[in-house]
Formats: sequence, structure tokens, C-alpha cells
Amino acid sequence: MAKIEVFEKYTIQYEEWFERNRFVYESEIRAVKKMMPKGKGIEIGVGTGRFAIPLKIRYGIDPSRRMGRIAKKRGIKIIYGIAEKLPLKECIFDFLLMVTTICFVDDIKTSFQEAYRVLKPGGYFLMGFIDRESLIGRMYQKNKEKSIFYKEADFYSVDEIIDLLKETEFSNFKIVQTVFHDLENIKHIDPVKEGYGEGSFVVIKAMKGGEI
Repeated sequence: MAKIEVFEKYTIQYEEWFERNRFVYESEIRAVKKMMPKGKGIEIGVGTGRFAIPLKIRYGIDPSRRMGRIAKKRGIKIIYGIAEKLPLKECIFDFLLMVTTICFVDDIKTSFQEAYRVLKPGGYFLMGFIDRESLIGRMYQKNKEKSIFYKEADFYSVDEIIDLLKETEFSNFKIVQTVFHDLENIKHIDPVKEGYGEGSFVVIKAMKGGEI
């Protein structure tokens, strides 16, 4: 993951974003929680544990040592590694979560293949991300060069992600959305709605196996 340096260097700014955008953060957590399956799970790109902790996920993978140390202090069992080459055995998790991680991986197709490999048959892959075609997605793209974190990010539309998941043989898709305003105008926790096309933050839940 070539984009690791920014997270090593600006860990404090990363943490401050969640404090500054508390209602956005809480809205995103609620959207992911609505899709959470039961069983043993792991978060890929766990960072400092901002999502794993409230979602009660005990395991996390991340390439950043600095962020990993914070996650450890918060109770996460950290494994250092990248999404494209998960240091995990096959078929060992009931679900796998990635939140705002896919825009930072070097090879999204390989990352999805690795997710498929480590999931048990019938297991679930959950992804939370900013839809490129949304209000905030367009804003992030427009201001990429000014952003510490998104300068080298690759944004995707929901349809692009679904197509990539299908290529990897994931199926049985469920989708929810939240964050319906620009960041400066979110003064409360936004609702979670089914589907996509309105909210900037989208969560896709896909199954390993099953009917497309």
C-alpha cells in the first residue's frame, strides 16, 4: 500500500477528523451496524480502530505501525499487512469489513480476491465508502490536490464496485446509504436508507457464494 506514508505522518489529523465531524462519523457507524452479520469478523484497513471498536470487531489488519499502535491500545488485535496480500489462512472469517479503505489500495481487484479467499463459504464482505458520484464524492475529487489524505486516492462509483464484486463471484448484494448533506451542514446524525444515489456514504454487503 504505497499510500501508507500519509497515515504514518498525519495520524493526529486523522483522529481529529472524527472529532470534528462527529455526526458524519456516527451516521457512518449506524449504516455499517445496520448491515453487520453475526460471527467472527476482521476489519481490513482498521487504522486506529475508529470503526472496529464501536462495531465490536476484535481483529484488524493495517500497514501503518503508528495507527496500529493506537488500535492496539484500544483493544484491537492487530496484524500488520496489506489488503492485496492478507496474512491470513483461507476460509477463516464469517465477515470482513473495509471502511473508506478501497480508495487507498493499490490493486482493488486483488484486494477483493483476497477478501473472497479468507471468508468462509456464505460469509459476508462489507464495504463502507464515499460514492464518487455523490455530493461529497464530487467535492473530494474537486479538491483532491488540497487534501492531505485524498490527494492520491482513487474514488469509485457504486456501480463500479458492484461490477468488481461480481467479477470476484460475490453475490446477494444489499446496499444502504447515509450522509445526505455536505460536511459543513451536517448538524445531526443522518438516517440510514436502503439503496444508493442520494447519500454520500454507501455500505455494500455481499456474500461469498449464493445467487447473483
